[in-house]
Amino acid sequence: MADFKQMYYEKRAQVLVKNLKSRRFEAYYCADKAAALEKALELIPKGASVGWGGSVTAQQIGLLDAVRSSDYNAIDRDKYEDPADKAKAMKQSLTADVFLTGANAISLDGQMVNVDGNANRVAAICYGPDSVIVIAGMNKVEDTLEAAITRARTVAAPMNKQRFLNGTTPCEVTGACADCRSEGCICNQIVITRGSRPAGRIKFIIVGEELGF
Repeated sequence: MADFKQMYYEKRAQVLVKNLKSRRFEAYYCADKAAALEKALELIPKGASVGWGGSVTAQQIGLLDAVRSSDYNAIDRDKYEDPADKAKAMKQSLTADVFLTGANAISLDGQMVNVDGNANRVAAICYGPDSVIVIAGMNKVEDTLEAAITRARTVAAPMNKQRFLNGTTPCEVTGACADCRSEGCICNQIVITRGSRPAGRIKFIIVGEELGF
């Protein structure tokens, strides 16, 4: 029997990829994690310095492990336990050749929405690395920009905050956004990326699976 969800994702992704390209992004659709990993590695030159922004999606497709174990200069923030060393690696990622990230939400007309606590991830998306590769499951795609913003605030951020569970925000306790001003807030920056300049600097790999938050 045909996988109707996969058919739906493929048809919806055709619209999204076309709209992303109209905004000067590079954009590709991959049916599954294996294809997404293969495409991502095609886009990363051997020997390149590669940083990332804590992307669960990149981890889920095996990309972070592949970068660590292959012919790349991995700026691996995750290997440091000392906060000062981790912060240094995060700053180094801002000038990496390639930056890997997920997306909190994408509107069907091709605009990406991200929320961030420290701004290291959104800063690298906006400026610095020569190439930014965004890996996003089709569960991140919303019909409108307004819906994408809502998803980033009320779905992605509260789900992501469950990884930390240090009791510093209301969404950790209730699972619902309270538009808080807590010290541990991970929504201090809300960035809408509506185009790529220079053209092709930001590259999207849209995956026909549910990935990340």
